[in-house]
Formats: sequence, structure tokens, C-alpha cells
Amino acid sequence: MRTVSPDELVRSLAAFDGAPRVVMSGNMSIPAVGLDAVDRAFERYTLHVLNAPAGTIPTREGVTAETAFVGPGMRTHPDLHYIPCRLSMVPVLMRRVSPPDVVVLHCAPPRDGQLSLGVEVNILPGAIEGCRSRSGRVVAVINDRMPYTYGDAQVPVSDVDLAVEVSEPLGTHEPRALDDASRTIGEMVVSRVGDGATLQIGIGAVPDATLESLTKRRDLRIWTEMFSDGVLRLERIGALDPTHPLTTSFAFGTQDLYDWLDGNNRVRFMRTEHTNAPGTIARQRFMTSVNTALEVDLFGQANASRIGDRIYSGFGGQTDFIVGAMHSPGGQAFIALRSWHPKAGVSTIVPKLKESVTSFQQSSIVTEQGVAELWGYDQKRQAKHLIRDAAHPDVKDALRQAAAELGLA
Repeated sequence: MRTVSPDELVRSLAAFDGAPRVVMSGNMSIPAVGLDAVDRAFERYTLHVLNAPAGTIPTREGVTAETAFVGPGMRTHPDLHYIPCRLSMVPVLMRRVSPPDVVVLHCAPPRDGQLSLGVEVNILPGAIEGCRSRSGRVVAVINDRMPYTYGDAQVPVSDVDLAVEVSEPLGTHEPRALDDASRTIGEMVVSRVGDGATLQIGIGAVPDATLESLTKRRDLRIWTEMFSDGVLRLERIGALDPTHPLTTSFAFGTQDLYDWLDGNNRVRFMRTEHTNAPGTIARQRFMTSVNTALEVDLFGQANASRIGDRIYSGFGGQTDFIVGAMHSPGGQAFIALRSWHPKAGVSTIVPKLKESVTSFQQSSIVTEQGVAELWGYDQKRQAKHLIRDAAHPDVKDALRQAAAELGLA
């Protein structure tokens, strides 16, 4: 590993011919100095980032924004290339189908010859392997403000070609105040979660409300693709199993969370193809998956990816965890969402999806109206439960009529 200045990095990268494919740390871990160097070095390039925050991705001509999970920073990009892919399979793409020419990592300073990917492991180990298989260039932006984490987060310094040193705070995510509907949904989910369950819960109002309502449970375990401050609260009140490590692939939240993660051997940051492997998920004790969606139809199909013809996010890990949880002994998979979309002014329970299906065969659909049980019921009873127990009162009659027209009544 050779440490260089940002300008030297630009000159080194500019030696590449053509328009390279660049894979970079995503979420709250995008390395600004590294991205700036890439953008200065290449007139044309493809940039693959997962869940890029708003305002981070260059929109100039010549920049192709490629991703398997669209974040706010790419949703309106003029040259967006969305790759439909379950998150557990994205590293396979990086190794076999479209290996990168350049990988830019955001790392904590080395300890005993090992850098750390900090709060963003995710698809990066697979990207490094794919890059090195084609003699590409691995770059590390080494930030003394990045927490040092363990597991697959550790990268030998010998795997890195060039490094740039910075001292910059990470992006943070402050939890929002919870509304009554989210609290109600969270409480209903938790009413079906017992002591000793293993949890996959993401970020947002409903997941935050669910975590807040879990405070009276004990011996809980965490096996998830990501977590935020809600998990830290469970740890501090003693709700988590003290004998079992917390397993995740990435994290973002407040500075308090980052401080707790730094040097914390209790948390294992593992590569996505491990955390999101359905077979591995299925082996977790009482695996409980809580995800959300944009809408659910009367056939129990969920759309969490598209608004009309526009890609909004992607498969992410939802399918991986639903399949894994449903195969876990005592496992459950919930889709939790409001029954009514307040901004669009429409029901989130619809007769039949017009958009692509993200997932199906969940245990239950949970809204602030109630819990619609799906697993084990025929399609007519599933539709009945959705209308009776989860739909907004204003649309129940219209949904019953639609169900009859669809042969579901």
C-alpha cells in the first residue's frame, strides 16, 4: 500500500484506458475524496454505489450511475443503470459478470496490518476479489474518524494499492420522532415476537417503532443486513443475548452509534453473501424478519421497489430474509406498512400490483389497522384477511368488489 496525495491519486487513476467501472463504499460511507479523484481522473466512467445519499453522485455527462439498490442520490440521475439483483447475489456479479476496474474503499486506519471497512462491508469484499482478478486498482481512503470494526471488515494492507489519508466525520442519520401509526404497527409486530428471537429489522419509522417496543423482550439476537441506533438501545437495556455476537453487513446512524462500534468485538460486520444467504438465515433461532413495502395486493404480493415505471429502490435484502426467515424453525416474516399513503392519498393495499413484485409469501401483513395473517391460508382467505384486518376503512368496500372480480371472494 502506497500513501499518496489526492492529486497523485488522480494522476495514477488517469493511466487507465477507456471508461472504467468503479465500485465504491455506499450508504453513509461514500469517501468524498476518493469520489472526487475518480471524477477528476476519468472523463467517462461507470460508478456502482449501493443506496447513495442525496447530493453525492456526479450528474455530469460521462458519468453512468450503476446500482443494484437505488438511493436518493441516484433516483433522478440522468444516466441511471439499475441492475435487478437480490443483495446476496451482487457480490457474485462483481466476481463473475462485471468485475470492477477500480474499487474505492472508506477505511479506518490499520491495526496490526489490517485496515477496516468500518460501517460498510456489504458487497465490498466481493468487489475487491473481482477487481484483483483482473489486475484492477484498489484504493483506500483512510479516515481516522471511521470506526474500526471486525469480521469481514478487516482488509490486509497488502490488498490495497493506493491510499489517501483524511480526517472527516461520517454522514449521520438522526432518528425521527415516531408517529402514532408507526407506534401502533411496531407494537403489533412485537406482540408476535417472543424472547429469544433473532431479528432482522431495517431503518425507518416502522422499524424504529418495532425496536422501541422490544424493550421488554430478553435474549434477543441480531442477524441482519444493517442496523442503526435502535439496536444500540436494546443492547444498553439488556434485551440482547449477551452470549451471542451481533451480525450485520453495514450500519449507519448517530455519532453515538459509531463511537460504540469502534473497536467493539461484539459486533461482526460480515460480507453480504454471508449475512443475506437464505440458508444461513434459516439456521438462526426463531428468525424474525421485519420489512416494509410501498404497496401490497390481495394476492399477498409486495412491491417495495417501484413507483409506476420508475425504479425507487430495488430488491435489497428483502427477498433473502423473507425466504430465510420462513424456513427457520419458528421463524416469521412480516411486511409492515401504513394502510394509507399520506402524501399520495391512496391505499397501500391494492387489488393487484401494476408494478413488479419484490417479494411474496410473508407470514403476515401489518398496518396500523391490524395484522392480516397470510401464511397457510388459501388465496381467498388471504384476500379476506387483508381487507378485514389490514386495509384502511375507506377502501374496504372497493377492495371487496375488486376481490370478487379477481375471483378472490
